[in-house]
Amino acid sequence: MTNRRATTTHRIALIPGDGIGNEVIPAARRVLDTVAARHGLGLTYETYDWSCERYADLGAMMPDDGLDQLRGHDAILLGAVGYPGVPDHVSLWGLLIPIRRGFQQYVNLRPIRVFEGVPSPLRDAGPGDVDLVVVRENVEGEYGEIGGRLGRGLPEEMAVQEAVFTRKGVTRVLDYAFSLAERRGGRLTSATKSNGIIHTMPFWDELVAERATAHPEVAWDQEHIDALAAKFVLDPRRFDVVVASNLFGDILSDLAAAVAGSIGIAPAANLNPERDFPSMFEPVHGSAPDIAGRGIANPLGAIWSAAMMLDHLGHPEAATRVTDAMATVLAKTPVRTPDLGGTATTEEFTDALLELL
Repeated sequence: MTNRRATTTHRIALIPGDGIGNEVIPAARRVLDTVAARHGLGLTYETYDWSCERYADLGAMMPDDGLDQLRGHDAILLGAVGYPGVPDHVSLWGLLIPIRRGFQQYVNLRPIRVFEGVPSPLRDAGPGDVDLVVVRENVEGEYGEIGGRLGRGLPEEMAVQEAVFTRKGVTRVLDYAFSLAERRGGRLTSATKSNGIIHTMPFWDELVAERATAHPEVAWDQEHIDALAAKFVLDPRRFDVVVASNLFGDILSDLAAAVAGSIGIAPAANLNPERDFPSMFEPVHGSAPDIAGRGIANPLGAIWSAAMMLDHLGHPEAATRVTDAMATVLAKTPVRTPDLGGTATTEEFTDALLELL
């Protein structure tokens, strides 16, 4: 097949970050370049060294004008954040969270799928049985900045953390989730805990019921978060779109990734649906310092995240080509990285996938 001349160009910001982020982002870029050539896309990249290493050297994860440097890009592809010696709240609040909030990336989208060739730890969750999406509110909720510490080091020391749920913030993520459910299986589940959290969760429930009236095609229900976690394990096939607050969505999506067989393949999108700002795409697996530098990291989480980026940029066929190649390499070849029970390096696994592209 002859490559078409590139007619669409996108500016992509690459932030490899820490640990295995520096190994999986180059793999994702190789895949992006290959599929872009096949689909007539032009991709240009700018790489930023923002990381815990930068924090150790300069005292900041990114420069003061970091958001301004990113603002002109069409999308951001992030590797991982976190490294021993730098507290997690420093690395996250110094890089990831400012980007999410500064660019109003209020939807965190995490698809979960059991692939043929990646056995789930659940005996009744085979390929085709589990295919769901967690829609997580991404900029407010339980991960608020309001609060503080009093009496440090004293017997009466205390910490206060306030959750913030706004009508605007909850409504917009619910509308996104209901609209997504309309395009998928027509089913939505809302995660709540209104039997134990007296203010924010009843407010959340009221807004779910209110927004459901605007989406009559969607069948919906709600589950308390503790029961929902159990049902994710006992019967994950029943779920299609699950919408949740910041904390609940964070926990549920990692649990669901484990149900699918490996958190190493799980992707995530931090979306600004209005496209006023660039959206950011990242694998869920973290920086994995225990294997960093060994060349054995699973690149699929970053590659799937890159496919989500292509879809967001308006190229669903290119995105599908990538996810189809992922499914084929898992189903039809023995090539596996160690986290999936194999011996392949990151490069060898990426090479096998590129052959299918």
